[in-house]
Parts: sequence; structure tokens; C-alpha cells
Amino acid sequence: MTLEELVACDNAAQKMQTVSAAVEELLVAAQRQDRLTVGVYESAKLMNVDPDSVVLCLLAIDEEEEDDIALQIHFTLIQSFCCDNDIDIVRVSGMQRLAQLLGEPAETQGTAEARDLHCLLVTNPHTDAWKSHGLVEVASYCEESRGNNQWVPYISLQER
Repeated sequence: MTLEELVACDNAAQKMQTVSAAVEELLVAAQRQDRLTVGVYESAKLMNVDPDSVVLCLLAIDEEEEDDIALQIHFTLIQSFCCDNDIDIVRVSGMQRLAQLLGEPAETQGTAEARDLHCLLVTNPHTDAWKSHGLVEVASYCEESRGNNQWVPYISLQER
């Protein structure tokens, strides 16, 4: 491996860490400000009613769920809708970290079911010009990825 290749790999890893931290910051801020829609069906309903308010779509899945055909079909439809409506999309792995960030209980007790964290939408109502550092960083990463013909960039949330 050449020095240039080593530097490029190191820069890519550093960029991934920066974007991963930005996604975490963005999710916490969006949830705190009630700008986060959680769940595949809830997200589909919101995008049908008001797609212009959606600024980012996160599709979360871990490796063991990759074979879930129904989930993959939902993801394909959501990605298509997002592309048609100029909504940034990011694929995310690290469901446990995602649940931790959103304050999900470690175990569901009794009959309570865990929320579906496979699709998350960050919204920005038309009446408000909400700007967060995390949102700017993630949007920039999405734009840069599209410039490299990677239409749905991937990041991994690391457990802490």
C-alpha cells in the first residue's frame, strides 16, 4: 500500500467517525425538539402527508437482519420516495447504540414492545429554520457521497 492510499484510508475512517458523531448529536437534538419520527409505518405516513418537512431519512439495520425481505422491500420503497423528493438518506448499523441514544429500555418488560427503530425521519417544519451542526455535517456527507455515486451512504454507530 502506498503512502497516499494509507492517508486516504485514514481520512475516510476519520470522516466516518465525524459523521457518526454528527448523526448521534442530530438524533438526540431532533428527539429533544420533537423533530424525530420513529418507525417504518409512521415514517411512511408522514412522508405521504408532508414530504417537504423531512430533511433526513435514516434507515437502520444490523447484519443479522439483512435477510429480512419485508424490511428490505420497505427500505427500497422509502429510498425511492426519498430520492424522488430530494430527501437525504443514510443507512446506519448499530441498532443497540441507536436504541441507547433514543432512550429505549435495554429490555422490554411484560407486554411492552420496543419501538421500530428501522426508519427515522428528521423533520424541519416550514415555519422554522432549524439548523444544527449535526444536520449540516450529515447533509454535507450525503452530498459528498452522491458526488462519488454512492446514493445511500452507510455509517456505523459504535457502541459505548
